[in-house]
This record gives sequence, structure tokens and C-alpha cells, in this order.
Amino acid sequence: MDTELVIHARNGDQQAFATLADSLYGRLHQIAFRILRDRPAAEDATQQALLLIWRDLPQLRNPGRFEAWSYRLLVNTCNAEFRRRRRTLPSVGAQTAAEPVAPDQFGRLFDRDQVERGFDGLSVDHRAVLVMRYYLDWSLESIADALGVPIGTVNSRLHRGLAKMRAALTDQPDAAARPQGAVR
Repeated sequence: MDTELVIHARNGDQQAFATLADSLYGRLHQIAFRILRDRPAAEDATQQALLLIWRDLPQLRNPGRFEAWSYRLLVNTCNAEFRRRRRTLPSVGAQTAAEPVAPDQFGRLFDRDQVERGFDGLSVDHRAVLVMRYYLDWSLESIADALGVPIGTVNSRLHRGLAKMRAALTDQPDAAARPQGAVR
């Protein structure tokens, strides 16, 4: 990210912010969609994040941290959007277009459905860590920096998220995500 552009935007230059927003929008939207699994919700979260970025940009002390800071705001808006939609919308599952399924594709469709259900069972915080690690291919340190949490928290969310995904893929209860000897 061009730090000079960030500095100009931070000082109120609307054109500089428009350029930043244009370059950032696609990535923010893709991450929001992978976290929320719903296109309208991802669109709302992305727009809200961009509004917060514009509003809070003057308080950004280090322009070199703009990108990580913006991802943190996006994850926060994804959390808020997830909670808002859970309260107001009925659960209808993944919104995907129905395509004809050939007999040899049935197994892949079943596997995809299991992955979707497993991912839907994760909290937004766990989804965010999995998306940043496996979609963006970020290091654990980069994720911790972007989310503003300790690296131990990232490790914990990654471990628990993967355990829940594993349990969903093997149709087992969530026992894999619990520490041994833990009581529910």
C-alpha cells in the first residue's frame, strides 16, 4: 500500500481515499464473503468497513500499518454484521445457485456441503483466522498483528477452528475441539 496515498487520505484528501478504497475494495469484499458466506452480508460489511476506515483514518498513527488496520476493521464489521443478521434473518443455509449435478459429481457436492456446514458452525473470529491463514496465506504473526490479538490467541482460534472443521467433515460431534478431560 502506498504510504504517501494513505497520508494524503488521512489528511482529508477525498481523491486519495477514493484511490485507496478502489484498490482495497476487492480484497476486503472477498475476505468478508469468505468469513460471512453470504454475498449481501459481505457487501454490507465491506461498505461499513470502508466508512469506518474513512471516519477513523485521521487517528491512524502509522500509515505503514494501514492495510493491517483496515483488515481489523473489516473483521470487526463482519462480527457485527453476523450478529445483526442472525437476529433478523431466518437461517436458510448457503446462498448458492443450483446447478445440474452429474452422477460423478455427487461425491464432491456432498463433500462441499460438509465443508460449508462445518464453516457455518464456526464463530466469525475462527472464520477470520482460517481465511487469513489459508486463503490469504498469512503467517500467524501477520494475523495476530492484523487482528490486534496475541499470537497465542491466533494459535488457539486456528486449532479450535480446524478441530471443529475436522469434526464436521467426519460427522462427529464437537468433542474433537474440547480439551481432554473438559466437562461441558
